[in-house]
Amino acid sequence: MASTTTPTRTTTGTRTATLIGTGLAATTLASATTTAIAATGTATGISLDIDGAPIPLLGFTQLTAFFSLIGLAIAATLARKARHPRRTFIRTTTALTALSLVPDAIAPATLDTKALLMLTHLAAAAIVIPAIARRLAA
Repeated sequence: MASTTTPTRTTTGTRTATLIGTGLAATTLASATTTAIAATGTATGISLDIDGAPIPLLGFTQLTAFFSLIGLAIAATLARKARHPRRTFIRTTTALTALSLVPDAIAPATLDTKALLMLTHLAAAAIVIPAIARRLAA
């Protein structure tokens, strides 16, 4: 009696598509979240002015999307090249998140504004990093 088995392995293309889909969903959620945080901050009286020039709300959406997509590109590269992609991605993006706080800390703005800007960075990272990391091999 002959038996036939069907391979059950996941192809690299499927993994990449899943990574990209998850990354795009996380990017969308993070962009909406940072914009909502900034809008809430301004509604409570926190200025979005840096050196007298206001940051537009759409700027939060655009920059969050841009840098989240860079994170996704890093993840895709690490998925192909790193020995431990998840660990490397988490370490890399955590360091980049910490570095992203430096301009906010030294910006010519009020403490409330600086804190609000930093909160948006941390919120985006809290959404994007774990979502993408879950899709990477340990």
